Amino acid sequence: MKQLTEQVRLRNGVILKNRLAIPPMTTRMSYYDDTVTGDEIAYYGMRTGDAGLFITGVAHIQPNGRGWTGELGVYDDKFLPGLSKLATTIKQNGTKAVLQIFHAGRMSDSKTLEGEQPVAPSAVAAEREGSEVPRELTNTEIEEIIENFKAATVRAIKAGFDGIELHGANHYLLHQFFSPHSNRREDQWGGSLEKRYTFIERVVDGVLGVVKEMNVPDFIVGYRFSPREETDPGFNLEETLWLVDKLADKELDYLHISLTRYDRATNIQKYADKSMLQYVYETINGRLPLISVGDIHTREDVATALQYSDIAAIGTGVLIDPKWFAKILAGRDSEIRKTLNLQDKELLMISNGTYAFMEMKTPELLVK
Repeated sequence: MKQLTEQVRLRNGVILKNRLAIPPMTTRMSYYDDTVTGDEIAYYGMRTGDAGLFITGVAHIQPNGRGWTGELGVYDDKFLPGLSKLATTIKQNGTKAVLQIFHAGRMSDSKTLEGEQPVAPSAVAAEREGSEVPRELTNTEIEEIIENFKAATVRAIKAGFDGIELHGANHYLLHQFFSPHSNRREDQWGGSLEKRYTFIERVVDGVLGVVKEMNVPDFIVGYRFSPREETDPGFNLEETLWLVDKLADKELDYLHISLTRYDRATNIQKYADKSMLQYVYETINGRLPLISVGDIHTREDVATALQYSDIAAIGTGVLIDPKWFAKILAGRDSEIRKTLNLQDKELLMISNGTYAFMEMKTPELLVK
């Protein structure tokens, strides 16, 4: 049985001091020019130092990849001073700092993009209220995006982060290329399952190539994915397991599943007897570590999640109680704060669409 205090060796040999992680959560605390704010530094500083791994909220790799205002930018060297300060802040007491990067694709809107139409693999709107029809990306633009993922990785290395996580989940651009709903292309980027995987493979291989070229073998590269989508057409768990098998053969250091609850099962009859997490874990078969996430609040939840993963990520818990990890590691479980007094708190929206509160002295938050 895995213990939460055990060290974890990633594929590249980097050692995490325990099996606990803080997942990427949207705070919308960056300035409108995508730079790091003092409140953002304070937010991360309050919560770091005890978990083995801390993954930031997402940073967009080019201007039209922004998903919302108040989001980190990593598309220009001008962001390096702020990102360096953020990396240094997180890297306390041996916690590894990982910068999550993405392109939002059609999950953005023209208001967020200052009048520019969102882009996507195909001109098909997302199935959510108020979604705009995106413009289909040209082949040249797709190649430029791949180069921008690579450039963002270079900046993360220069800023002092221990790694990056490619955000291939939650209907953003990497996800969109894999989805038969958002990708209706009939060229080398779409059509068959293999062709819908092409963009993901090019980005992964490009980023891994950057790490080799810069000779930073201890730099972590992870990939986050969604196990299924509920659109019609959409990919199901079977196609995801195909993707996971492909990614597990890459030189990635970990995979990170995106779930609202760690033990959630699918309604597909063929895969109804186990949780999606268990199916993914068995498909990986020890080739690289898997991060579980979703509704993990207690020591018992961590133990259950670690049955079918190698690292457990706790999000809402550490938003409510910044010392969640310190208390759990010290055996002071009864002291963990589970609810908050609303007085003098500010509302934050986090990445899975739920809400939490956080104490800030000078908050400058935009709540959607």
